[in-house]
Amino acid sequence: MQLPVFKNRSSGRSQEMISEFRGYDRRERIAEGAWHDEEGFSAEHYPVLSTRRPRKTVRDLTAPAGLASKDGLITIEGPNVIYNGMAIDLELTASGPKQLISMGAYLLVWPDKKYLNTKDPEDHGSLEKYFSNVGGDVSGVQISLCDGDGNAYDKTPTTAAVAPTEPSDGDYWIDTSNADVPVLKQWNEGLGYWVQIPTTYVRIKAPYDQNSPNATYGTSISDGFSAGDGVTIADLGSPASQTDAGRQLYALNGSRVVRAVGDGYIVVEGLISGAYSWYWSAGITVSRSVPDMDFVTECDNRLWGCKYGTVDGKPINEIYASKLGDFKNWSCYQGLSTDSYTASRGSDGAFTGAITHMGHPLFFRENSIEKVYPSANGAHQIVTVEGRGVQKGCWRSLTIVGETLYYKSRSGVCAYTGSLPVLISDELGDDVYEDARAGTDGSVLYLSMRRSDGTWHLFTYDTARGIWHRQDATRAMMFAADEGRLYWIDEDRSRLVCAAGDERENFPWQLTSGVIGHDIAEQKYISRFLFRVETTGSVNLQVRYDNGPWQDKGAQLGRGLGTIVLPVAPRRCDHMQYRLSGKGAFTIYSITKYVERGSDAAW
Repeated sequence: MQLPVFKNRSSGRSQEMISEFRGYDRRERIAEGAWHDEEGFSAEHYPVLSTRRPRKTVRDLTAPAGLASKDGLITIEGPNVIYNGMAIDLELTASGPKQLISMGAYLLVWPDKKYLNTKDPEDHGSLEKYFSNVGGDVSGVQISLCDGDGNAYDKTPTTAAVAPTEPSDGDYWIDTSNADVPVLKQWNEGLGYWVQIPTTYVRIKAPYDQNSPNATYGTSISDGFSAGDGVTIADLGSPASQTDAGRQLYALNGSRVVRAVGDGYIVVEGLISGAYSWYWSAGITVSRSVPDMDFVTECDNRLWGCKYGTVDGKPINEIYASKLGDFKNWSCYQGLSTDSYTASRGSDGAFTGAITHMGHPLFFRENSIEKVYPSANGAHQIVTVEGRGVQKGCWRSLTIVGETLYYKSRSGVCAYTGSLPVLISDELGDDVYEDARAGTDGSVLYLSMRRSDGTWHLFTYDTARGIWHRQDATRAMMFAADEGRLYWIDEDRSRLVCAAGDERENFPWQLTSGVIGHDIAEQKYISRFLFRVETTGSVNLQVRYDNGPWQDKGAQLGRGLGTIVLPVAPRRCDHMQYRLSGKGAFTIYSITKYVERGSDAAW
């Protein structure tokens, strides 16, 4: 007879200890040591879990709109730039947060198109320049032939359709045999014939008239312009003129490059025939403009920008670059490697952000990345990479930590190293976020975002360990790091905050566990918790069973480093969660819980 063999059954009691703590994890099922919800913690002392550093309010701000670091913190407040305690009025008028771009010693402010030399704050102003004396009481323009430096020729040119007879060495002749394209020539005695001068110049002198309805700042046409500027000339001559002079004056309109600037005049390429010097009474308009751009970045001593939309009734989908080393010039084309640059794009969709990464300007749309390969000879190339781009409204999330670029895409937070973006935010769960802004202290990514329910959340991501934490409900407008410390503008309170302050901050914290019990089929209950913690404040424990209401289970006052025992009255359940809360500095070294199993019958 064979007897049945019975296995020895345990009492169903077990002890579980957690000594390695991860961070925030909103997924349906999370690992022990991770938290379904939390506030006030960081991964700074991993594998133990500790509250974040206390913060410090640096100062209150007035109408803040931007923050940057450049040999000191820079804030944008109303129309002013506040730099090293000094207010500089840049006459900023554009609404919304500013894009602040560094280029050498200069800070560029977009979309206002203003600049500030941080080494010489007296050097500041507008990137654009506009001069007009059309319609004023003293409107008028004097135009004369000159050399490239603006000097009059030592001999007055002869204007004729046939060559002068018996010329002397160095004589000038304006050949009008082709009335539409006159040519300047000079007699070369050694060669015995007329030699065409390939490039000719005219000097344009115009008075400033403050009574002109189009008058702008300045004292003359030369004020605010520099040699090498790409300008647009308008209002000279008439396209319907029946005279050679009128047609040639009109031909001076359009895009030109300023060769020289003198006292009350500018020099540009051009040629006039007939009289050596002409007068145009109707006035002139000269402008150096900067294209309207959605986003701007700096790379290789140029500014790069992008625009998608409609400008002056025309659809625009373009990427631009300024002249090399000159952020004021965007329409300077002379066939040189230093020229400005414009490229039309075929990819569809609005641009959503721009940044320079690993030597490449990157322009993002929601579903693609336009990657620019700058060339020293001006033959720049642009490659479109299909992939997760920056979510609309999240341009402030573009942040480089180490060599990796992080940003908020529509499907989550991405890490980009130069090939394809990779999602790193699975721990944020199914919650939908938008309007993200980010910054870094050099190793940790700080990310402030608005959830779909309207609440704001400040997260940190430890890039070395891949750990997320939620700090609180801070709504940060913009971040900047200075001397190893991270600062941000608290948009709700209009103040400048340092992430690692020196003052004592008795801030609240809380930790909510994931669901306990999904991995055990039988009914179970937890009889007690043992927390190895360091705190000088109180620790409160709450428990809920089977998604029921939270129940207070007691509190204890900490006395430095030690073990706190929080008993839980036995109650069988299918699953449960616990929550710890308190105020002030708090560190958990380990958590031990005692679990007892019951039958598989439901209660």
